Amino acid sequence: MKKIVIIIPVYNDWESLKKLLQDIDEIIVNIKDAKFSGIIINDASTFSAKEITKPKNFTFLKIIELKDNQGHARCNALGLRYVSRNEKFDHVILMDGDGEDRPVEIKDLIEKAFQSKDMSVVAKRIKRSEGPIFQFLYEAHKILTLIFTGKKINFGNYTCLTPNDVKLLSSKSSLWNSFSGSLKKHIKNYQEINSKRGLRYFGPSKMSFF
Repeated sequence: MKKIVIIIPVYNDWESLKKLLQDIDEIIVNIKDAKFSGIIINDASTFSAKEITKPKNFTFLKIIELKDNQGHARCNALGLRYVSRNEKFDHVILMDGDGEDRPVEIKDLIEKAFQSKDMSVVAKRIKRSEGPIFQFLYEAHKILTLIFTGKKINFGNYTCLTPNDVKLLSSKSSLWNSFSGSLKKHIKNYQEINSKRGLRYFGPSKMSFF
């Protein structure tokens, strides 16, 4: 039985997190040969969690409280470092807590990871749901990244990582600034699934536009 740990950063968006956990619970009940648990990274939210409980099909759910707001990238880095040092697992899934990383694609990530054995899997974005200004700037960002680094990055945080890749990434200082950039730089071989960006569950994004 494979042990899967799901890491989810959150800042104030507890209503979305509650909905996300419910949706994940409905998906994983149909995934065989896997046990799931969750690590929530509370990025120093200004109000406390409300009615966040362990989903029925999770073995455990932990909330790690940060004293100071660190931002999304550092929450991912902290989560990976914590899991690497404190949990036994076969795969780690990183995902956003607002619904834009669609829970239904967890099954695709897991199936690809099981087939690929010792290779991590990234969710390659084939369709986004943001407004035209954000999408224009995002495409400009990808072009600038390609020009200055020679690297084409077509995925975000939504990934399924092997223990070896979690250990490797956790040791890299670049992880604290950019998860996808760090993975692209240090992980030479990985698999992909096609992923459609979902819609936020509730309200506008809490992430700053900058």
